[in-house]
Amino acid sequence: MSDILPAVCAPAIRAGHPRPGPGPASGPPAMRRALILGAAAVAAVLLAAPLAVILASALAEGPRAALAALAEPAARSAIGLTLLVAAIVMPVNLVVGIAAAWTVARFDFRGKAALLALIELPFSVSPVVVGLALVLLYGSGGILAPVLAPLGVKIVFALPAIVLATLFITFPFIARALIPLMQEQGAAEEEAALTLGAGPLRMFLTVTLPNIRWTLLQAVLLCNARAMGEFGAVAVVSGKIRGQTATMPIMIEMLYNEYLSTAAFAMSGLLAALALVTLALKARLEDVRPGAAAARGHP
Repeated sequence: MSDILPAVCAPAIRAGHPRPGPGPASGPPAMRRALILGAAAVAAVLLAAPLAVILASALAEGPRAALAALAEPAARSAIGLTLLVAAIVMPVNLVVGIAAAWTVARFDFRGKAALLALIELPFSVSPVVVGLALVLLYGSGGILAPVLAPLGVKIVFALPAIVLATLFITFPFIARALIPLMQEQGAAEEEAALTLGAGPLRMFLTVTLPNIRWTLLQAVLLCNARAMGEFGAVAVVSGKIRGQTATMPIMIEMLYNEYLSTAAFAMSGLLAALALVTLALKARLEDVRPGAAAARGHP
């Protein structure tokens, strides 16, 4: 059954109907060259140049100085806290994001537009506002303080608030990446699997997950990069306590304000390198995913 289920559930609507790739470029060659050069110039000025300056400044006093700055206890604490927050946030976003995408893509219900608006809310709300809202809810003088204080639960200026702020900011990435894909694919394969006797879990693992895995992996990478780089909301709820609640972006600001340029640029270089690795992995996934060559117009 497990061997024939994916084959039987292959979408008949896609059989013999390959997705059309991009057509030949239109327009005068001079215009195409101008557009390409313009896009490259904008990317170089706005994206490549700042990253190059950061990496060059991090190594200005030599690799040993940069590594020594990263080996400081406060720096190691910031790196560990950033990785810990990302490790907590990613599984939660993975489960909740898939569930939200499934709900929106597979069901029609009253309030669906409102749910979509809530999913996209973190894209439009300033992270600082998010941090302030968490302080007003969970702070020592917040709305929930009478409930949390007797229990000895501390959320603001501690790890829980950092996780909550990061969860709010990164929540839309996975859901918004999966919703249009799942809507386009439809539910025909999943319904066929259920008809053949597969349970919901087996149907998800053998039909749904293989269909969304490449987009899901790319969304996870982007979500992880955003989680590690979040500053605004975390700056409000963390208290910026060195060695305790200072993440890498917070630590960069603290070091720069203290005129510790080498340490600040070293930490910035490490965070930028992590972002570049994430983008490289995303690009690699786009290259190896099925149909990538056809989508680029290659045989």
